[in-house]
Formats: sequence, structure tokens, C-alpha cells
Amino acid sequence: MSSSIGPEEMSSPSSPFYHPPTQVLDDSCEQSPSYSQDSNSPPQDTFESLEPAGGSSISSIRYSPSGRNEGDNPTLGLYSAQATYPYSLRKRRPCCTKDEDICFPITAATADETPQPTMKKFKLECLSPGAAREDFSIEDDETEVKPEIKVENMELDEQDHINKLPDELLLKVFSLLTDKALLACCSVSYRFNKIANCSEIWKELYISLYDYRIPLFHPTHAKFEFRELNRWRDCNPWKESHRQLHHGVHVMKEPRHNYRATNYRCFDQIEKAQAFLEEDEYREKLIFLHAGLHEPIDTILICTDVQIIGASDARDITSSVILEGSKNTTLTFTDGSANAYFGFITVRFRADPSCRQLIQQPQIAQQAVTQHFYCILVVDKEASPYIERCDITSKTANGAAVCVKKYAAPRFKYCTVLDCENVGIYITDHATGHYEHCEIARNTLAGIWVKNHANPYFRKCTIHSGKDVGVFTFEYGQGYFEKCNIHSNRISGIEVKNAANPVVIRCEVHHGYTGGIYVHEKGRGQFMENRIYANAYAGIWITSQSDPTIRKNEIFTGQQGGVYIFGEGRGLIEQNNIYGNALAGIQIRSQSDPIVRLNKIHDGLHGGIYVHEKGKGLIEENEVYGNTLAGIWVTTGSCPILRKNRIHSGKQVGVYFYDQGHGLLEENDIFNHLYSGVQIRTGSNPKITRNKIWGGQNGGVLVYNGGKGCLEDNEIFDNAMAGVWIKTDSEPTLRRNKIYDGRDGGVCIFNRGKGLLEDNEIFRNAQAGVLISTESNPILRRNRVFDGKSAGIEITNGATATLEENQLFRNKYGGLCVATGVHPISKNNHIYDNHDTIARAIKSGQCLYKVSSNNSFPMHNFFRCTTCNTTERNAICYNCIKHCHRGHTVELVRFDRFFCDCGAGTLERHCHLQNVPRDNDTVYDSATPISTETGTDL
Repeated sequence: MSSSIGPEEMSSPSSPFYHPPTQVLDDSCEQSPSYSQDSNSPPQDTFESLEPAGGSSISSIRYSPSGRNEGDNPTLGLYSAQATYPYSLRKRRPCCTKDEDICFPITAATADETPQPTMKKFKLECLSPGAAREDFSIEDDETEVKPEIKVENMELDEQDHINKLPDELLLKVFSLLTDKALLACCSVSYRFNKIANCSEIWKELYISLYDYRIPLFHPTHAKFEFRELNRWRDCNPWKESHRQLHHGVHVMKEPRHNYRATNYRCFDQIEKAQAFLEEDEYREKLIFLHAGLHEPIDTILICTDVQIIGASDARDITSSVILEGSKNTTLTFTDGSANAYFGFITVRFRADPSCRQLIQQPQIAQQAVTQHFYCILVVDKEASPYIERCDITSKTANGAAVCVKKYAAPRFKYCTVLDCENVGIYITDHATGHYEHCEIARNTLAGIWVKNHANPYFRKCTIHSGKDVGVFTFEYGQGYFEKCNIHSNRISGIEVKNAANPVVIRCEVHHGYTGGIYVHEKGRGQFMENRIYANAYAGIWITSQSDPTIRKNEIFTGQQGGVYIFGEGRGLIEQNNIYGNALAGIQIRSQSDPIVRLNKIHDGLHGGIYVHEKGKGLIEENEVYGNTLAGIWVTTGSCPILRKNRIHSGKQVGVYFYDQGHGLLEENDIFNHLYSGVQIRTGSNPKITRNKIWGGQNGGVLVYNGGKGCLEDNEIFDNAMAGVWIKTDSEPTLRRNKIYDGRDGGVCIFNRGKGLLEDNEIFRNAQAGVLISTESNPILRRNRVFDGKSAGIEITNGATATLEENQLFRNKYGGLCVATGVHPISKNNHIYDNHDTIARAIKSGQCLYKVSSNNSFPMHNFFRCTTCNTTERNAICYNCIKHCHRGHTVELVRFDRFFCDCGAGTLERHCHLQNVPRDNDTVYDSATPISTETGTDL
């Protein structure tokens, strides 16, 4: 037996269709823990009980396709005492009872925390709400199977009219409902639930309310993120985002009504929205500032944890939402704004034309205390707002775009501070704060000012194209700058002065129109692991008693020097890679005294380290190589300590002392230079001790033009020419050195050279152990000269010497060879076990060229042949005179060092004592050393 039952019977407690109110929990939206309120909180006036058309309560009238009562299904009545809606798709413990949660009653984890449950397909149970359709979808349009309904043992043939409605019609109806009604419809049936959760319906509602084209993720206070749909874990991101944002109020230039949002409030001024939110302490303080130009009457004062975010349908939300002040600071955060949020808004200050005199006043750096205007001012200890993705610019000369002071600690992220007529960001008076991923550019004065013990944290910011310095820390300012890109500023990228002490780590400082980093007036700072390059002047300047730490940086391709220390500058320059600069890699002058340690200084277009004008410094354990000019220059009264460095492979000299250059060169490894390893000239008097000087393509040590110096305990070996050259009125002291394996002589003294050679070991050199020539007059005392491939000591060409207690042994051509006219002072020398190869060769009738070739110069009698018209420069040995020039008119020239030109094949007459004639250049003396081409001035 069938009958029809009307709404009155269904709502009656005696009806089998009556159910106590049961709260329906939606699968896709759960109330976030961050939005939970105390059970004693007053209900929100915007979330009243939903009343359907006709005045009947939805909680008392519900359509059920099954008509099954609570007694038939024991799971429905479990929490019926706390229920709101009569039908539940599945059992779920209700989480809240307040009226405002009627709109969003589900306590769900956020999209980042817990994946949302998918919609389940219900099994076909007798008289269950889903019995009519086994697999329901919005696309299904088949007629439902009518369930057999029994009421008091009577069968009812109930017609299911609702499920016969087309999906399109239901979608249209649902698209006109409010958010509160949509959530209520989710509780009616499986089909209503599917349609009420349609993404398109919620998207249309969402865009009409917030203007956003992408759903905004807001899981907790002061956290906002636009997420593409595929990044949401919820099945309906639009609905979930609306749940997270629906407490917010809206500010528009022309307020509009939105009937689909139950909780909607709209104002025309931010101040009014703030006042409204202050009336209810339990309401979330969230303001949506919609597109347009908003001009506050006075400063917007924020002293609570309010959240203000720009709202627009534009691709660039920030540029379309503008907040502009004209008579006073635009926005001020003060005590109480510790958790305030401000984001996606352009903030400007543009002085009112009526205040023109303010614009014409001097800039901050030049004026006395006066009224300043800012776009954003953050002041007081408890002011730490989060400011995100804002564009900030100030068009007044009186004040920075952003000012942070008095212990304030804001958080700026993804903001821009551009085109300001004064300073970009000004941080002072012990203020701190975090500034990340910001762009600070094209400002008239410094991009960033840090002073008076302020200590901000800047990370991954770009600071560029300023008309002044990029970052200016002074008057005890501090700061931590990490991974920032600082470039193209008119003055230096970073300036530190007046005892400021910032930390700059892993930044790039480049293409500055003057220098990279400028530290002066007792400035300090730690500059570590940065890349400093392509600056017009020096990469780093240190002056006026400043003492920074420059550590593990890469300093390269500067259009002048790498690190320039002058004016009594100090500092620790450690573990840097300095290369490819147009001038010296490190320059130290004017009584500066830095520590330069463990650096690589190489491939410079000029020199490596240049110490001049009474410069000092401890320069130790560096590697200096591959530079175009000298590896290290020391000049004009300078006196550095050079210790344990590797100085090699230079294109000129290794270490170059000139023009009164002094200092200590100790325990260095100096090798493989195109010229000499060490050169000393023009009054320079360094102490050179315990070094290894080898592999020079010219010589080991060259002392000339009045040079001095004390060379003690060095190893000088394997140089292409003499180990030590002393010439042109120079007078060094050589003591306890080992000079060996030279491809020329050991020590060559000529052109009025002097000096003291004492207790040295000179051995295994290709030419004379010691050659003294051309009016030179040294003192040789207690030296051991042995195993030479020529003579031990040779004195020639008008020179003389004082020889005392020397040991000369096992030398090829003899121990001591003195040319005609030479009369040295000799006392207690021990000459023994020399090979006298020349005397034996003459005795055996050999041509001396066969013994010496043209690479050695044995000392003996040489002749000239008048018949063959030879000159004094063509020497002929005794045996060639006897055999090759027999019967010719010959004459003895002198006893001296030479090789035989007859045997060398340089004469027209063929030598009879040589099997094969040779055509070799005539060389009569050790090769002349090459002095540096480096000028004395930069």
C-alpha cells in the first residue's frame, strides 16, 4: 500500500521520516585549527541559521529518497543530540556548535598537512539514501529506481522528483545560492553533495568576492600563497580557499554588495575596516584591499595583528592596488603589530603640491633634524610586521622609502624599493629585521642605510643601479648580508665607515662605477665567500685605520686593482682568489699594515702584490703566480714581511725591491720566472733568508744599480743564468747560502760590483763558481766552491777581490784563475783536488774548443793571428796556434777566460784539430742579466 507524505508529516516527531537534527560533515572542507575559537565565544552575526523560502527551517525539513528512520540505521543517531542537519552521508563526529561554523562546519587539516578524503561511493543498501543509484555522478541522467517505502507496515510508492531534475538546472540553481546555503545543500543527499561541491560554482562565487584568478592558500595567520590548482590536495581548492578567507572584510574605492557571501563586509577606507575589526576581538583581522588608488587622509597606523592584502583580477596584483600618502607618512607599524601582515600592495609617498617647500629642503645627509616622510615606517620594539610582495617608492627628498628604527624587527619579502628620491631602506637605532628576495634599485642616495647599532638581516636581495652607494653602513651600524647581488651603483657597492661592522657573505659585488667595497674611517666588517668583480676601480678599498676581514672571496677582472689598502689601513686578507685585475692584485701603501695570508694572486694584467710609500704588512703563505709584471713589488721606503709564500711562473720578476724598498723575505719558494727570481736595486736593502729561489729563466737573484740586501741561508739553484748577479755599484751580503746547479755561473760580480760573500757553499754550476769582472771588488770569506764545471773563482777584466780562508776544490778548470793584470788580496785559501782540465788538454795537443765548446770559458793564454787578420775578440788557443796557424805571425794577447774561435769555426781558416767545423755564435762572457722592464711608477 502506498501513500504520499507531506512535509508536515515528515517533520513531525511521530513520523517515521522524522530524524533529530544531524550535523553533516563535508568531505572537502574542515575547519582549520588556527580558526578554532573558544566555546564561550559569542556567535558571529553573519552566520545566522539558514532559513529556506517559505519560512520552514532547513534543519526541520529535509528531503529523503528512502524515508528510512533512525531506528532502521543505528549509525545515524549516534550524535543526534548535537546535530544540525537531519541526514549524514557518513558518520563523523561534529567539531563545533557555534553558528558561524554552520557555514564551514568541518575541522579539516590544511592542504599542506592532511590529504582530504575523496568522495566515497555508497553501497546499495535497502532504503538507503543512495539506493536509487549505485554509481552517482553529475552526468548521470537516468531515472532513479523507486525504493519501496514502508510506513507502519504500509508500502509507499514515493516518486523521487528531485533526482529527476537535470544536472544543468540544479547547477544553475546552486550557482545562485549563498556560500552558507551551498554548504547546507551538501547535507541533503549524495547528488546535492556532488553538485554543491562543484568547482565551477565555487570558482564563480570566489572570483566575484575576492577578484583572484588563482585560489589563495591561507593556512595560518599571516601566511598567504597563490597556488595553482594542481598543487592543492583538496578536491575543490576554490571552496577550501574561501573557507580560509571568508572572515575577511573588503576595502574598495566604490564599495559593492555581494549577496552570495554570508559573511561579506565592504568599506571605502582602510581605517573604517580596521575600526570594524576592532569591535570584535574574536574575529580574524583580515582586510582585502581591492584594485585602485587609495589615498588615506592621514597616516594609516597599524598597532594590531591585522592582515592587509591586495586583491585584484590583474596578472600583477601589486601594481594594480596602490596606497599613496601625500601629507604624512603613508603607513606606520608601531607597538602591537608583532604579527601584522601587509602584502601585494604598491605603497607610495608623493608630497602634496601644497607642501612644496618640503620637497625643496636639503636631503637627509645634508640637513639638520627636520620632519621626514616615509612610505613605510616601522618603529618600536614590538613592531615586527610581515611585509610581502609590495612595491615601495618615495618621491620626496625628506625621508627614506622605508624607515625601521627603535628596536623594530619587520620581515620584508619579495618587495621592491625603486626610484626613490632619497634613501631606499633606512635602518637605525638598534633595529633589526629580515629582508629577503627584495629589489632595491635606482634610488638617489644609498639603496640601504644601516647605522647606530642597527643589525638587519638581508638575504638574496638585489641592490643595483643606485645613484649613490648600494649599501652604506656607518656609525656603529652592523647587518648581515647573504647571497645578495649588488651591482651597477654609481659609487661603491658597499661602503663601511665610522666603526660599522657588517657581515657580507656569499654576495656578488660587481660592475660598480667606482669600486666594489669601500671600508674607511675605522670601519670593520667581515666579507666572506663573495664574488667581487668588474668594478671600475679597486674591488676592495681599505683606508684610514680600518680593519676588516676579507676572507675566501673571489676578486677578479677589476679595471684597476683587486684589494687596495692605503692611509694606514689594516685588515686580514685571507684565503681569497684574486686574479685578472688590470692593476696589482693587492696594493699596500702609506703606512698600511694588513695581514695577507693564504691567498691566490694570479694572472693579473699588472703585478701581484705592490707595497709602496712606506707600506708594511705581513704577507705569508700566499701563492702568487702568472702575473704580467713582478709577483711582489716592494718600493719607496716600504718594509713588509714576506714569509712562506709560493711566488712562481711570473712573466717578469718574482720579488722586486727598488727605490729604497726594504723588508723581510723569509722561507718563500720563488721559482720559474721569465726574469730573475729576486731583483734588488736603487738603495733597497731587504733581508732575504731561508728561501728557495730556483728555475729562473734569467737568474736567481739580481742586485744592481746600488742595491744592497742581506741574503742568508737561502737555496739558489737550477737557474738558467747565474744564481746571484751583483753589478753596477751594488753591495749586498751573502751569508750561508747554497748556490748550486746553475746553468751558468754561481755568483757573477761585475761593473763595479762589491759585497761580502761569507760562509756560502757554491757548487755544481756550469760556469765559474764565482766570476769577478770589470772593476769589481768584493770580499770572499770562508766560502766553499767545489764541483764546478768550470773554474772555482775567476777574476778578470780589471777587477780585484779580497779572498780569505776559502776552500776551492774539485773544479773542472782549476781552483783560482786570475787574468793578466789582476792582483787580488789572498789569505789562507785552501785550493786542492781541482781537475786542471785545460792544462791537460794543452799538454795533449787538443783544441780547447773541444773541451769547453762555446758554453764555457776556460781561462788560459790566448793569441791572435796577424796573418789571418784576426782581432782581439777572436781568441785562438795555444794548440791551434801551433798546428792551424803554423808559420803565421801571431802574438799573445793575455791570460784570460775565453773559448777558441778557431775550433769554433768562426775564422776563415779551417781548424785542423777539429773533425767537424762548427758555426756557432761567439760568446766571450757570461750572458748579461736582464733587469725588469717594470716601471717605477704606476
